[in-house]
Amino acid sequence: MENETLEQLCYPIGHFEKPSIITESLLQEWISVLEHLPQRLEEMVKPLTETQLDTPYRPGGWTARQVVHHISDSHHNSYIRFKWALTEESPVIKPYDEKAWAELFDTRTAPIQMSLDHLRAVHAKLVYLLKGLSKEDFKRQFIHPDGNVATSLDENVGRYAWHSNHHYAHIANLIQREGW
Repeated sequence: MENETLEQLCYPIGHFEKPSIITESLLQEWISVLEHLPQRLEEMVKPLTETQLDTPYRPGGWTARQVVHHISDSHHNSYIRFKWALTEESPVIKPYDEKAWAELFDTRTAPIQMSLDHLRAVHAKLVYLLKGLSKEDFKRQFIHPDGNVATSLDENVGRYAWHSNHHYAHIANLIQREGW
Protein backbone atom coordinates (compact mmCIF):
# COMPACT_ATOMS: atom_id res chain seq x y z
CA MET A 1 0.00 0.00 0.00
CA GLU A 2 2.96 2.33 0.59
CA ASN A 3 3.52 2.52 -3.18
CA GLU A 4 -0.01 3.76 -3.78
CA THR A 5 -1.01 7.35 -3.15
CA LEU A 6 -4.16 8.20 -1.23
CA GLU A 7 -5.68 9.46 -4.51
CA GLN A 8 -5.02 6.07 -6.14
CA LEU A 9 -6.55 4.29 -3.17
CA CYS A 10 -9.60 6.57 -3.20
CA TYR A 11 -10.08 6.59 -6.99
CA PRO A 12 -8.54 3.38 -8.35
CA ILE A 13 -10.29 3.79 -11.71
CA GLY A 14 -10.14 7.59 -11.75
CA HIS A 15 -12.99 10.07 -11.42
CA PHE A 16 -16.18 9.84 -13.45
CA GLU A 17 -15.93 11.89 -16.61
CA LYS A 18 -19.08 12.55 -18.58
CA PRO A 19 -18.44 11.93 -22.27
CA SER A 20 -19.29 14.82 -24.59
CA ILE A 21 -21.52 12.44 -26.55
CA ILE A 22 -23.28 9.45 -25.02
CA THR A 23 -23.74 6.96 -27.83
CA GLU A 24 -26.23 4.10 -27.89
CA SER A 25 -23.28 1.70 -27.77
CA LEU A 26 -21.81 3.37 -24.68
CA LEU A 27 -25.20 3.41 -22.98
CA GLN A 28 -25.61 -0.33 -23.62
CA GLU A 29 -22.11 -0.95 -22.23
CA TRP A 30 -23.01 0.94 -19.05
CA ILE A 31 -26.29 -0.94 -18.68
CA SER A 32 -24.35 -4.20 -19.01
CA VAL A 33 -22.07 -3.12 -16.15
CA LEU A 34 -25.15 -2.51 -14.00
CA GLU A 35 -26.69 -5.81 -15.05
CA HIS A 36 -23.63 -7.83 -14.07
CA LEU A 37 -22.49 -5.99 -10.94
CA PRO A 38 -24.56 -7.95 -8.40
CA GLN A 39 -23.16 -11.31 -9.52
CA ARG A 40 -19.58 -10.04 -9.91
CA LEU A 41 -19.66 -8.40 -6.48
CA GLU A 42 -21.17 -11.43 -4.76
CA GLU A 43 -18.59 -13.78 -6.29
CA MET A 44 -15.81 -11.52 -5.07
CA VAL A 45 -16.97 -10.93 -1.48
CA LYS A 46 -18.70 -14.20 -0.52
CA PRO A 47 -15.40 -16.01 0.24
CA LEU A 48 -14.27 -13.23 2.60
CA THR A 49 -14.22 -13.91 6.33
CA GLU A 50 -15.83 -11.58 8.85
CA THR A 51 -12.39 -10.21 9.75
CA GLN A 52 -11.61 -9.56 6.09
CA LEU A 53 -15.00 -7.86 5.59
CA ASP A 54 -14.18 -5.58 8.51
CA THR A 55 -10.86 -4.49 6.96
CA PRO A 56 -10.75 -0.94 5.52
CA TYR A 57 -9.88 -0.76 1.83
CA ARG A 58 -7.56 2.18 2.60
CA PRO A 59 -6.34 4.07 5.68
CA GLY A 60 -9.30 5.99 7.07
CA GLY A 61 -11.62 4.38 4.53
CA TRP A 62 -14.68 2.21 4.83
CA THR A 63 -14.44 -1.49 5.48
CA ALA A 64 -15.28 -3.94 2.70
CA ARG A 65 -18.56 -4.58 4.57
CA GLN A 66 -19.40 -0.87 4.57
CA VAL A 67 -18.60 -0.65 0.86
CA VAL A 68 -21.00 -3.50 0.04
CA HIS A 69 -23.77 -1.89 2.08
CA HIS A 70 -22.99 1.53 0.58
CA ILE A 71 -23.31 0.22 -2.98
CA SER A 72 -26.74 -1.19 -2.12
CA ASP A 73 -27.89 2.02 -0.42
CA SER A 74 -26.53 4.28 -3.14
CA HIS A 75 -27.97 2.29 -6.02
CA HIS A 76 -31.33 2.12 -4.24
CA ASN A 77 -31.33 5.92 -4.08
CA SER A 78 -30.29 6.13 -7.73
CA TYR A 79 -33.16 3.87 -8.80
CA ILE A 80 -35.61 6.21 -7.08
CA ARG A 81 -34.02 9.18 -8.86
CA PHE A 82 -34.57 7.48 -12.23
CA LYS A 83 -38.24 6.96 -11.36
CA TRP A 84 -38.66 10.57 -10.24
CA ALA A 85 -37.10 11.91 -13.43
CA LEU A 86 -39.38 9.72 -15.53
CA THR A 87 -42.54 10.77 -13.72
CA GLU A 88 -41.88 14.41 -12.85
CA GLU A 89 -40.52 17.35 -14.80
CA SER A 90 -36.87 17.90 -13.77
CA PRO A 91 -37.48 17.07 -10.11
CA VAL A 92 -35.14 18.28 -7.42
CA ILE A 93 -33.91 15.09 -5.77
CA LYS A 94 -33.36 14.46 -2.08
CA PRO A 95 -29.65 14.01 -1.36
CA TYR A 96 -28.47 11.85 1.50
CA ASP A 97 -25.40 11.88 3.70
CA GLU A 98 -23.60 8.74 2.49
CA LYS A 99 -20.84 9.09 5.08
CA ALA A 100 -23.39 9.19 7.91
CA TRP A 101 -25.25 6.22 6.40
CA ALA A 102 -21.97 4.26 6.29
CA GLU A 103 -21.54 4.79 10.03
CA LEU A 104 -24.99 3.49 10.96
CA PHE A 105 -25.14 0.27 12.97
CA ASP A 106 -26.53 -1.84 10.12
CA THR A 107 -23.90 -0.70 7.62
CA ARG A 108 -21.05 -1.42 10.05
CA THR A 109 -22.29 -4.80 11.30
CA ALA A 110 -25.03 -6.39 9.19
CA PRO A 111 -24.38 -9.52 7.17
CA ILE A 112 -23.45 -8.53 3.62
CA GLN A 113 -25.92 -11.03 2.18
CA MET A 114 -28.75 -8.62 3.00
CA SER A 115 -27.23 -5.94 0.78
CA LEU A 116 -26.17 -8.42 -1.89
CA ASP A 117 -29.78 -9.65 -2.14
CA HIS A 118 -31.09 -6.08 -2.12
CA LEU A 119 -28.61 -5.03 -4.80
CA ARG A 120 -29.61 -7.98 -6.98
CA ALA A 121 -33.28 -6.97 -6.73
CA VAL A 122 -32.67 -3.25 -7.27
CA HIS A 123 -30.43 -3.89 -10.28
CA ALA A 124 -32.91 -6.34 -11.80
CA LYS A 125 -35.60 -3.67 -11.60
CA LEU A 126 -33.27 -0.88 -12.74
CA VAL A 127 -31.89 -2.78 -15.73
CA TYR A 128 -35.39 -3.87 -16.78
CA LEU A 129 -36.48 -0.23 -16.63
CA LEU A 130 -33.44 1.07 -18.51
CA LYS A 131 -33.80 -1.48 -21.32
CA GLY A 132 -37.32 -0.19 -21.94
CA LEU A 133 -36.51 3.52 -22.12
CA SER A 134 -36.57 5.56 -25.32
CA LYS A 135 -33.88 8.01 -26.43
CA GLU A 136 -36.17 10.79 -25.25
CA ASP A 137 -36.58 9.15 -21.85
CA PHE A 138 -32.81 9.05 -21.39
CA LYS A 139 -32.68 12.82 -21.94
CA ARG A 140 -35.03 13.46 -19.02
CA GLN A 141 -33.23 14.86 -16.02
CA PHE A 142 -33.27 15.53 -12.33
CA ILE A 143 -31.72 18.39 -10.39
CA HIS A 144 -29.28 17.80 -7.56
CA PRO A 145 -29.78 20.55 -4.96
CA ASP A 146 -26.03 20.83 -4.27
CA GLY A 147 -25.31 23.48 -6.88
CA ASN A 148 -28.60 22.94 -8.75
CA VAL A 149 -26.84 20.62 -11.18
CA ALA A 150 -29.01 18.96 -13.83
CA THR A 151 -28.21 15.32 -14.61
CA SER A 152 -29.74 13.50 -17.58
CA LEU A 153 -30.72 9.87 -17.15
CA ASP A 154 -28.21 8.70 -19.75
CA GLU A 155 -25.46 10.46 -17.80
CA ASN A 156 -26.74 8.90 -14.58
CA VAL A 157 -26.48 5.43 -16.11
CA GLY A 158 -22.82 6.19 -16.80
CA ARG A 159 -22.25 7.63 -13.35
CA TYR A 160 -23.63 4.48 -11.70
CA ALA A 161 -21.73 2.14 -14.02
CA TRP A 162 -18.63 4.07 -12.93
CA HIS A 163 -19.78 3.91 -9.29
CA SER A 164 -20.17 0.15 -9.61
CA ASN A 165 -16.67 -0.32 -10.98
CA HIS A 166 -15.21 2.26 -8.58
CA HIS A 167 -16.30 0.43 -5.44
CA TYR A 168 -15.72 -2.99 -6.95
CA ALA A 169 -12.10 -1.90 -7.51
CA HIS A 170 -11.82 -0.77 -3.86
CA ILE A 171 -12.56 -4.28 -2.64
CA ALA A 172 -10.67 -6.06 -5.45
CA ASN A 173 -7.56 -3.99 -4.74
CA LEU A 174 -7.83 -4.71 -1.01
CA ILE A 175 -8.06 -8.44 -1.72
CA GLN A 176 -5.06 -8.27 -4.02
CA ARG A 177 -2.95 -6.18 -1.60
CA GLU A 178 -3.73 -8.49 1.31
CA GLY A 179 -3.18 -11.64 -0.75
CA TRP A 180 -6.60 -13.07 0.07
